[in-house]
Amino acid sequence: MLFQLTEEQLMIQQAARDFAQNECLPGVIERDEQQKFPREQIMKLAELGFMGMMVDPEYGGAGMDTVSYVLAMEEISKIDASVSVCMSVNNSLVCYGLQQYCTEEQKRKYLTPLAQGRKDGELYIGAFMLSEPEAGSDATSQRTTAEDKGDYYLLNGTKNWITNGGTASVYLVIAQTDASKGSRGINVFIVEKNWPGVTVAAKRKQTRYSR
Repeated sequence: MLFQLTEEQLMIQQAARDFAQNECLPGVIERDEQQKFPREQIMKLAELGFMGMMVDPEYGGAGMDTVSYVLAMEEISKIDASVSVCMSVNNSLVCYGLQQYCTEEQKRKYLTPLAQGRKDGELYIGAFMLSEPEAGSDATSQRTTAEDKGDYYLLNGTKNWITNGGTASVYLVIAQTDASKGSRGINVFIVEKNWPGVTVAAKRKQTRYSR
């Protein structure tokens, strides 16, 4: 078989390469040392359609293929891993899940602005909340619970090490609804940042070690 990139894929690759060089490279070291969220770069990625690359255009996405997405990720990751991981979470962990499993109403309300990376002119991205202080990224050991209250669920728990956590507008929260079912009792809930009871703690300063 002949594996060759299409003209469109090559164009996406070049666009991502140019973006990385022109928008991500300037100040990349300073942003990393200051642990500063790359808001300006993410906003410009949204303008390029890179925050919902594989989302159907019906929901505000770019409707691109997986290879194009990987090529764009590769080019941006070469220059700024922080920008690329923010982009990947919104695309792979948030938009993909919403498009595959959500209701039409949920797609219209959440997926469309997430794929566009903005809402009412402001940055609008998502975060995937799995990791916990005691369980790490082991979903079967996580302790966040979701109690069925009839017309709503009451969530209780703590998540940490969350990419986009302090900046996201929407969270996909992994929670246990029935501990007796083990992994089959784990579900995903859409949570908005401004809902009552949602608290974003202060970011802990990372400690750098040298040998």
